[in-house]
This record gives sequence, C-alpha cells and structure tokens, in this order.
Amino acid sequence: MLVMKFGGTSMGSAARMKVAAQICAGQKAERPTVAVVSAMSKVTDLLLETLRHAEGGDRDGVRRGVETLTARHFEVCKDLLSSRAAEYAITEISGMVREFERIAEGILLLGERPPRSVDEAIAIGERLSAMLLATYLNSTGVPAQAVNAREVIVTDAFFGNATPLLDPTRERAAKVLKPLLNENVIPIVTGFNGATLDGRPTTLGRGGSDFSASILAGAMDADELWIWTDVDGIMTADPRLVKDAAVLAEVTYREAAELAYNGAKVLHPRTLAPLVEKKIPVWSKNSFNLEAPGTKIVPHIAVPGGARAVTSMANVVLVSLEPASAELSGTAVMARALAALSRANAEVLCLSSSSYRQNFCFLIRKDELTVSMTALESEFSLELAHDYLHAIDVDENVGLLAVVGEGMQGTKGLAGRVFTAISRNDVNIIAIAQGSSELTIGIVVRREGLEKAVQAVHAECQMGRIAGAG
Repeated sequence: MLVMKFGGTSMGSAARMKVAAQICAGQKAERPTVAVVSAMSKVTDLLLETLRHAEGGDRDGVRRGVETLTARHFEVCKDLLSSRAAEYAITEISGMVREFERIAEGILLLGERPPRSVDEAIAIGERLSAMLLATYLNSTGVPAQAVNAREVIVTDAFFGNATPLLDPTRERAAKVLKPLLNENVIPIVTGFNGATLDGRPTTLGRGGSDFSASILAGAMDADELWIWTDVDGIMTADPRLVKDAAVLAEVTYREAAELAYNGAKVLHPRTLAPLVEKKIPVWSKNSFNLEAPGTKIVPHIAVPGGARAVTSMANVVLVSLEPASAELSGTAVMARALAALSRANAEVLCLSSSSYRQNFCFLIRKDELTVSMTALESEFSLELAHDYLHAIDVDENVGLLAVVGEGMQGTKGLAGRVFTAISRNDVNIIAIAQGSSELTIGIVVRREGLEKAVQAVHAECQMGRIAGAG
C-alpha cells in the first residue's frame, strides 16, 4: 500500500490538480493507493483572515473573503472539469461555502472565535480540494472518493493543535478506507483535520496535512509514504540562501525530524513519529519535477562523519529568566517555566543555561510569544511582584540556525570549525545548545547575521559537495 500527500502548491490550480491525478492514477495501477490533500495554496490563510474579520465585526470583510473563496474554486472547476462534472462540483462548493458562512456568521454575532468553530471552518479548504480531485479522477475513469478525515482520524480535544489517538484511528481507517481500497477506489482524504471520539472537529496544527498522511500510513501499515511538495527533496540548506545547496539522496528519521523542527519546510516535525516503530520509509518528492528522484527518509544509513545540512528560522524570539534572589532556585524556576510553556502548548526550540547566575534562556516561535508570556507572567506573578525574579527579557532581534547530521557524533573539532566559520563573518553568537546525542547544534545569532551564518557553515562543512558526491 502507498499513502501520498499533496501539499498546497501541488493542489494550487487546475493544472496542478491534473498532475496530482496523473500521479494517483499511475500508482493505483500498481498498488492500493490513498491520497491525502491540503487546501489549495493560500486558502487556509484566506479562511483564517475571513474569520478574523468576523471576530472584529467586519461584515464587509467576511463578504469579500467568501466571494474570493467561491471565485477561486469556481475558476478551478471551469478549468478542470467537463460541464457535467463541473455542475456537480459547483453544487458541492456552494454547499461547503455556505457551511463556512454559517460559522463566520456565528462568530460575527459572538464577537469571538471559539477554537472548535475555527477548526471546523478552516478544514473546509481541504474538503474543497479533496472533492475537486476526486471529481476529476472520476471524470477520467479512475474511481475515487473524497473522504473527510473527521470520519477517520480520531484526536484529543486540544482544538487547533490536536494529538491523534492511534488505536481508534486504526479502527476507523479499517472501517472507512479499507472497503474503498478493496473496491479499487482511491480514497482522497482531507489533510490537517480530524475529530474527537464524540465527533467534534479538530485540526492538527502547523503542517498538519503531512501529519495526517503519516498517521494514516502508520494506521494502515502502508509500505511507503510519499510527500509531494514543490522542491526536489530535502536539501543541505535553503537554496534561496545558499547557491550550492544540494539534494540529499537519503536522510535518517532523526535527521529529517531535526531539520523540520528547526525550520526546514519539507516536513512537519511530528510527521515521522507514527512511522518510526514500523520503519515505514518516506519519500519527499517534487510534483513540479516528476523526474527528480527526491529524498528517501529511512531508519538508518551509513553516513559520513560531519554535518549534513544546516537550516534556519528567522521568526523566533529569545526569552531570558534570571532569579534576583539567591533564595530562589534557578532549577525550580526553569522547571516551572517549562511547565507553563507546556500548558500554553508552546514549543521550546532551543534552551541554554548558566550554572552560576542561575539564569537561562529559551527560543520560541514569534507567533507563540503572546501566549507564552501570558503563561510565564501568570506562573511567576508573585516572584515578579516582589522582585525575586528579574523582569522577563524578550529579544526579538535573533535567528536560529541548526547544524544537523548523524555523523557529527565523535567528529573532533567540528563544533569549533562551525563557530569559527560564523565568527569569521562578523556574526555574534548569542546562545548555543547541543544535546548529548550530538545530532544537532543549535546556534542563536543576531537576525541580521543569520543568512551569513548559514552560508558560512554550509561552506565550511562542504555540505553541497559531499551531498553531490553521495
């Protein structure tokens, strides 16, 4: 069995949907195939923006958003489908848009966006994509059926960033998807969304369509998972920053997860988790360049010594905490801070501490700063009020680069070379974090020096040449 996921750019127009359908039909001819689809590119952003207008009482903004949503999908119908199939699709689009309007109208009346309602509303983007792709496949004689992942993927009730419940998901997949495969039908499943056991709609957070595909691959014991994007595979660096960045033929699960976690845009960090135990291989492929072999992600490979890739994140902030009194344990402060961040569902990207002054800093995504600060200020309200804890410091002029490679462990002098390469380019290092596995070195630098630092590390470690030779 093969599970394939098509991202937003791979579903972004009638022409791209035809390519996705061609890929699906080709694979279905060889083996049972399940497709998972994202919303068309920029549609999720449009839906969220429209809901923000609704929350603010901007009825005209909601109307414009709905009109744009409708027009874009009607245009795809016209370019993708014959008149009879288009008539069916237009009816389906109109019905889903009405669902979205109903939710937006409720938010207009409330003046707020309940997380559950947001999850139900933004999943409509994926439902529209799944319906269009399934309709086109059927019109070409390839049996397909759109499937709402609410019927398959079971999650907890953490709306906006839900976690899958794998055992009930396996049961639902057997009940909903396997009969379609047995009838030689391609299920076209919506990415990004699921539902609680009692049927309340949820979404899986950033990159949730990748995660949806891996959940289904694990639940159905697939032989492979293919992730279709708009790049040739996992690269040694962002090609927009590094001219000689090269595609890596193979990476390990751990390398791919670290690269994703630290900013690489090929895979979502949680994507690999459901696959590791069953050792299901993943391919990252380019739907815009079908001839490119892509990158294979596997449990283990024989890797050369040294770093294999460098990635970066610019939209991050560095938060620092320091006890003002010796009576306040730095370890206890750190434990409470991390617990508060966990309750806020914020991810700590990098953590560094000082043993003497008992201060520590951590890096989070900029879009999680507000909820993180609210959680921290609530947790330490007493200590801050009585000056037991210095005012929490926030530095937004920073960036993160991460050097990744299974072969870094035990490679003498590597860290020194990396730091020296950065300093030679007049970039100041603010904080460093490296785990005991030596798989990743996280380095925080000033934002204006981030691109130079990435280029310097890539050149110093000769990543492009080594990947090309491999």
